Amino acid sequence: MQTSVKATYMRGGTSKGTFFNLTDLPERCQVAGQARDNFLLRVVGSPDPYGKQIDGLGNGSSSTSKVVILSKSDQAGHDVNYLFGQVAIDKPMIDWSGNCGNLTGAVGAFAIANGLVDADHIPDNGVCVVRIWQQNIGKTIIAHVPITNGQVQETGDFELDGVTFPAAEVKIEFIDPVDSDGDMFPTGNLTDRLVVPEVGEFEVTLINAGIPTIFLHARDLGFTGTELQKDINGDSELLAKLEKVRAYGAVQMGLISDIKEAQTRQHTPKIAWVAPAADYTASSGKQVKASEINLLARAMSMGQLHHAMMGTASVAIGTAATIVGTVVNQAAGGKNMSEVCFGHPSGTLTVGGQSDYVDGKWLAKKVSMSRSARRLMTGEVWVPADSF
Repeated sequence: MQTSVKATYMRGGTSKGTFFNLTDLPERCQVAGQARDNFLLRVVGSPDPYGKQIDGLGNGSSSTSKVVILSKSDQAGHDVNYLFGQVAIDKPMIDWSGNCGNLTGAVGAFAIANGLVDADHIPDNGVCVVRIWQQNIGKTIIAHVPITNGQVQETGDFELDGVTFPAAEVKIEFIDPVDSDGDMFPTGNLTDRLVVPEVGEFEVTLINAGIPTIFLHARDLGFTGTELQKDINGDSELLAKLEKVRAYGAVQMGLISDIKEAQTRQHTPKIAWVAPAADYTASSGKQVKASEINLLARAMSMGQLHHAMMGTASVAIGTAATIVGTVVNQAAGGKNMSEVCFGHPSGTLTVGGQSDYVDGKWLAKKVSMSRSARRLMTGEVWVPADSF
């Protein structure tokens, strides 16, 4: 027999995921452990050796193989706890090591619709400020959710490259966005040399803001920074090279002790490359002009080039770009900046960053960006009872 559980399928930013209220999950799945992971793997349809997730709600890409668990917050001054899981497509694994910045855009809407935000905090018309406790990294995120006649306003005219249809704008602020694992720059340096056997030696910026990320110059990889998914994702030799760089970078960041551990930590760190602004054609056919952007950026997600840009990687880009001397700032011209507009495979995105240098350390105070979100389906998800 099958078990049914209440769920909501949502788009947040350029990602999609299945959202759950913690109390709606089967009791044994309300705590971390194998039962919870097995349940969520079956929901999404993983592991799938065909890579399609046909027997689940995933869509065969890292941007859609995601789960979210929300609950009334037990943290003072917060409305909702937000736990994110990146579900591997071809492996029986869920990576709980980081946040999803794109799906963050949908957290406020789900929380309001499911009674996780106190009614007296929700205006009849205006903006509801939802204070989110991001459990994966132990950080505060503030979502500004538009409200019309007491309901979340989901439709609108805000356009987000990588999303086909316009929607209502949701402004997101990532407060003090450095992972609780350590310093913003884990090596203490704005740039480092990363030596990868049989691949090469690279100038990198290793940063822990939004999500741990390894930034390289596109030219050092033999890239231009204008790559699209078709240029990367079908080349197994190139993908293996990038994964090897990621693994060695993870060791240098102190996230793992041996490169073999990277196989079980696919969500973090991210690997990204940057280049000076240039004209290019986005995956939609949109023409992006060098005069419209500060730099080019491309990032890998779960072993594939992302079709746009992950929200958390955007936080890392915004933070690094506004600190003179990083690889990202170099690509943007090496000047002081308070916000940056970068070109990604689907178009452009503007991110604001604020960091201070205090007692010999860089501290990220806030990174802000706009996303959009929409409920796609509410109802019940069905899972075979013997699968968890």
